[in-house]
Amino acid sequence: MAEKEKTVEKPKKATVKGKASKAPAEGSELLVPLEDYLKAGIHIGSQYKTGDMRPYIYKTRPDGLHVLDVNTIDKRLAIAAKFLSDYEPAKILVVAGRVYARRPARKFAENVGCMLSVKRFVPGTLTNPHNPNFVEPDVVLVSDPGVDKQVIKEAKKVRIPVVALCDTNNVLKNIDLAVPLNNKGKKSLALAYWILTRELLLRRGVIKSPADFKATIEDYESTGK
Repeated sequence: MAEKEKTVEKPKKATVKGKASKAPAEGSELLVPLEDYLKAGIHIGSQYKTGDMRPYIYKTRPDGLHVLDVNTIDKRLAIAAKFLSDYEPAKILVVAGRVYARRPARKFAENVGCMLSVKRFVPGTLTNPHNPNFVEPDVVLVSDPGVDKQVIKEAKKVRIPVVALCDTNNVLKNIDLAVPLNNKGKKSLALAYWILTRELLLRRGVIKSPADFKATIEDYESTGK
């Protein structure tokens, strides 16, 4: 019998290196210029909304699209980066079932040095030690709770916290930390993962200033594959 395909990539040597140190001082400015958020459409949600996501919605446009609050997006990205930075990179699992999330998640994994799943998430990956894909992360980052629901279900069973990028149509059941943003657009996902990477590396002292992070947002943008 042929060996089953491995769908979880183990951590590789991080592209950016360094040692953990004190977190950077908190600031009042946005993580990136407001123009960058707006240009990426990170605040443009879907025409559907759930009760869970209502608190994050700023307004509804005439065309029915729900708009998320940019300041809240910025704050939650910072909180998520801080939360993730408390874990060893090799014990973080980033999951991206949505096509436009795969390249951003891969770049995040490469630069941070964490586990990655961008193919079909095989049932039992977190719960069955006999599964060839079995891994034991300490925290999971998912790109869309609706698409990545299998890993969320398993994370709950084994009591692993879940950080999720959540659009206006998502349900927050079993999500420990939600980051409200457009999780369907390739520019939005690229910007979100780029920010999370940079801020996590800053928090861990791998880079000393934002200028030290040489990857570009375009590096993170999906090519649709």
